[in-house]
Amino acid sequence: MAPPLLLFLLLLPALAAGHQHPSSYGSSALSEWRPAKASYYAADPEDAIGGACGFGDLGKHGYGMATVGLSTALFERGAACGGCYEVKCVEDLKYCLPGTSIVVTATNFCAPNYGLPADAGGHCNPPNHHFLLPIQSFEKIALWKAGIMPIQYRRVKCLREGGVRFSVNGRHFFFTVLISNVGGAGDVTSVKIKGTELGWLSMGRNWGQVWHINCDMRGQPLSFELSSSDGKTLTSFNVVPKDWEYGKTYTGKQFLL
Repeated sequence: MAPPLLLFLLLLPALAAGHQHPSSYGSSALSEWRPAKASYYAADPEDAIGGACGFGDLGKHGYGMATVGLSTALFERGAACGGCYEVKCVEDLKYCLPGTSIVVTATNFCAPNYGLPADAGGHCNPPNHHFLLPIQSFEKIALWKAGIMPIQYRRVKCLREGGVRFSVNGRHFFFTVLISNVGGAGDVTSVKIKGTELGWLSMGRNWGQVWHINCDMRGQPLSFELSSSDGKTLTSFNVVPKDWEYGKTYTGKQFLL
């Protein structure tokens, strides 16, 4: 008969598997599970303002602290902004919370530290896949003492309340729109705008999910056509009224899941 310690080691994987529960997001998965690592930062209310995706007040835009800063390899110069990721802790029975996972939205960038090697302190350096989570989210899948944890992640569909939001800004011949609360794939890969005086015009990504065009769009209702990474297109006609104002947010239709 095998010694007790050997029996325990042989049974350990089965015991761990017994604590795993099937994810409720399986039907909305957009990719397979992939390996990465995650760490956390001690977030305070001011951390819910700003970020490299341009969303500004994360609470106001419905994201709260269920957010993540992505490393260079994942951020894709802002193209990943708004996407949703299911994250679970793996491989560490001491610190992982078995059977748990969280869904977070990409709202920020985890900047690389090229003064350190990617495998010795430069956690967000290429080619690392790294998730920087608020501690409020991190503690839902692992104990804070873990520090840097091996995880698995996958893209999932974003479940949003209400329609896509268009926050307009700019000045005269420089027009910008922040696009937020995007359902489905969550990200936006291209944007077109149309007024009553011009046909459809392509906008450029200014930064994050802020898009711009060098055109005077004042005094006309505005329509938007959005495309996302899953190949879907959403058109919101006249979502911005003729008497729109800079600094205002207008709500359009939502992507169908």
